Amino acid sequence: MGLAAEMGVGLVKRLNVRFAVLATAFAAMLAASPAAAQELADPAGSGVIVAAVRWLEGTLLGTIATVVAVIAVASVGFLMLTGRINWRYGAVVILGCFILFGAASIVAGIQSTAQLGR
Repeated sequence: MGLAAEMGVGLVKRLNVRFAVLATAFAAMLAASPAAAQELADPAGSGVIVAAVRWLEGTLLGTIATVVAVIAVASVGFLMLTGRINWRYGAVVILGCFILFGAASIVAGIQSTAQLGR
């Protein structure tokens, strides 16, 4: 295998890792929701925009997020099994999926712990 082919393989590995990490980070960003204590009243005239954003959030966290997470875990698992990706990067993607779908439980646990400290 020539030098150019080896460089191409390395580039593909780095791009696969970056894509998987960015996809997980983007999905986690969409899953973030404000804590109950931080919710403020919506400004006047923003009802349509707020409704559209909530619809988009519900859509992206429903079936679409589940499909993206399944594809990410499957592709990262395949790359890990074939030795094309570092196990640490694979664990980061899987951990990101846990955080994405467990965000509501994580926030509820933090809130209950904060209330116990008062």
